[in-house]
Amino acid sequence: MNSIKERAYQAVLCQQSELEILRVKVQVHEKTRSELDRHNKEYFLQQQMKVLQEELNVGDDEIDELRNKAKTKQWSAEVAATFEKELKKAERLNPQSPDYSVQIQYLNTVLGLPWGIYTEDNFNLKRAERILNAHHYGLEKVKERILEHLAVLMLRGDMKSPIICLYGPPGVGKTSLGKSIAESLGRKYMRISLGGLHDEAEIRGHRRTYVGAMSGRIIQSLGKVGSSNPVFVLDEIDKIGEGSRSNPESALLEVLDPEQNASFHDNYLDIDYDLSKVLFIATANDLSAISRPLRDRMEIIEISGYIEEEKLKIAQKYLIPKALKDHGLDAVEFKFSTKAIELIIEEYTRESGVRQLEKRIAEVMRKIAWRFAQNELCPTEISPECVREYLGKPIFLRERYQSNEHAGVVVGLAWTSVGGDILYIESSLQKGTEGKLTLTGSLGDVMKESAVLALTYIQAHAEELGINPEVFKDKAIHIHVPEGAVPKDGPSAGITMVTSLVSAITRRKVKANLAMTGEITLRGKVLPVGGIKEKILAAKRSGIREIIMCKENEKDVQEIKSTYLKGLSFHFVEDIKEVLEIALTNELAK
Repeated sequence: MNSIKERAYQAVLCQQSELEILRVKVQVHEKTRSELDRHNKEYFLQQQMKVLQEELNVGDDEIDELRNKAKTKQWSAEVAATFEKELKKAERLNPQSPDYSVQIQYLNTVLGLPWGIYTEDNFNLKRAERILNAHHYGLEKVKERILEHLAVLMLRGDMKSPIICLYGPPGVGKTSLGKSIAESLGRKYMRISLGGLHDEAEIRGHRRTYVGAMSGRIIQSLGKVGSSNPVFVLDEIDKIGEGSRSNPESALLEVLDPEQNASFHDNYLDIDYDLSKVLFIATANDLSAISRPLRDRMEIIEISGYIEEEKLKIAQKYLIPKALKDHGLDAVEFKFSTKAIELIIEEYTRESGVRQLEKRIAEVMRKIAWRFAQNELCPTEISPECVREYLGKPIFLRERYQSNEHAGVVVGLAWTSVGGDILYIESSLQKGTEGKLTLTGSLGDVMKESAVLALTYIQAHAEELGINPEVFKDKAIHIHVPEGAVPKDGPSAGITMVTSLVSAITRRKVKANLAMTGEITLRGKVLPVGGIKEKILAAKRSGIREIIMCKENEKDVQEIKSTYLKGLSFHFVEDIKEVLEIALTNELAK
């Protein structure tokens, strides 16, 4: 650097470096001053706004009221800290802004929940039994199971037990059973209808980032009942739909799991809430519509429905007094005869519950009320003739036992969703293709298989049954089940089909006033079937006096009240040969 040129060049570089450093310092200074000015401006405006609010008395009263309410809440320190944080947010907001009203709505939701508020349980099981008996007739097994459940809760001292799911046809009192449980425990009651629910947010709530966000139905219901240990009836849990983006059943997995619901997280609330003390009772009509994981979290209690004798008692004890009061006739002295109620049950309703029966009784009451209001002469007792006059022609006609004049006609017993019924199985042989089996009467796949199985067994054991194997040559067989428009299925007609075919082939008459039910195997073993109570009562109503069923079904018969079995005799069998020996007579049909 001896030359003047080199020194000048180095001087210029140093000058540019210093200028760049100076430029950066100026930029930093400008940014810092701008930021400070912004903060000063915001602080100044906030102070001005605060002074104006104080002068106008706007906002502070509402905030102070919320803060005072919060002091009375029995919530945890974590919830208190979250609430105070959200309250300070509201303080910084302009009361005229939309965000302020949204924040206040959230704070009111948090305050409206029953934090630490519990009703005292009444675990008097005798009282619970009296309440269940007073509100519900029959259903002895169901009541017994509910009382057992309450006894377990009493001994454990907490709610960590399987969730009850009352499963059965419509109108049998599932929802009202939940209400009776709440009354017996002395707890608040809330019913949540889940039918048609298709969005997970309905259970867990919406996040507050969405416009119009709100908490889910569980949190909303807790706010309504004002207690953290109510009885929640989740009605129609099998009717939940699946949305395009979410599945509500997934949200219910957390709600109904005793190991998880102690810290239930609602998206809107954004605070964990303890649901472990809530007694959940679900109701359903169709178990197959409930997902397996959700079904595993519940203990299923089946309500099979009422028999006709029970419906009669329910009508006399509950439905008629209620209908008299509802129609303003409680001061009028008249009554329903037993025959009139039986007629309504048999010819104007067909259901497992009593909902339609209640409607028919109400229809009769309206006719009486109309006459009474017109000062016309009203009957003091509703007779079967009055029922026919008021309700018109019968809607349903019950099958009655006919006779045993024809070979190949056997009475079977069937179970339907509306109770039991008798079922005729008719068989005949005619010239045609050898071995051809024709089945008619809207039979399902299982029933068709029973018919094939019955024919195969007879052909394989023809000589043992006293049948000439040559009889099947050049013969076609036809099995028909009347009322062809009504779909029929199930394995319980197995022994009935064997008896019908043997009777048709041998021309031997079937014993009079006899019915049967049972599944058959290829070896001729008779297997047990379900719906025994309903089938027996259907047989008794139809004039049947003897019933054949599987030996293993004897325990089901023993559980039925003796009054319902009066006039019936039972034959419990293990093999189809025993069935044929009992059912077929030596008299030949013409």
